[in-house]
Amino acid sequence: MSLLLFLAFGLVVGLVARALLPGEQPMGLLTTMGLGIAGSFTGGFLASILAGHRVLDFHTTGLIGSVLGAIVVLAVFGAVSRRGARA
Repeated sequence: MSLLLFLAFGLVVGLVARALLPGEQPMGLLTTMGLGIAGSFTGGFLASILAGHRVLDFHTTGLIGSVLGAIVVLAVFGAVSRRGARA
């Protein structure tokens, strides 16, 4: 059950990041989920450590860090995929 919640959280974070990042991101739901999970790992982990919270606890700092991390991962993914399309 926790795996399904983890995947659903990754999808929600990825969708929020896509909604907040300007421009068009042509990708499917699985890619959005993967980017949300990757951003959640990086941003949530860093935000929890900087705030002094336990990494595995559910708190607002981790949620905000997850969304910010997903935005960064999405921006990097967009830049890399655009560069690959031009080559």
